[in-house]
Amino acid sequence: MKERTRAVYAISVAAEMAEMQIQNLRVYERRGLVDPARTAGGTRLYSVADIERLIRIRDLLADGLNLAGIARVLALEEDVRRLRAANERLRRASGE
Repeated sequence: MKERTRAVYAISVAAEMAEMQIQNLRVYERRGLVDPARTAGGTRLYSVADIERLIRIRDLLADGLNLAGIARVLALEEDVRRLRAANERLRRASGE
């Protein structure tokens, strides 16, 4: 899990991995769709999880969603993950 969230990729590498233009990554950050780590000097660093999110954004754009719609989809997907994890914890605690 830690490897997925460890920020190691510069913006140029992340853009290449996600098959996007660098300026798109900056726009997505400004819109709150992705939140890369920053070095002490302010350089953006992306993790595997960030790149997966960028690919998800790319795919949703290809499906015709705008950035506001993508923000909503990503928020709902995160809610589903959180609720599934909570549900699983409750099942284990109740002995199911």
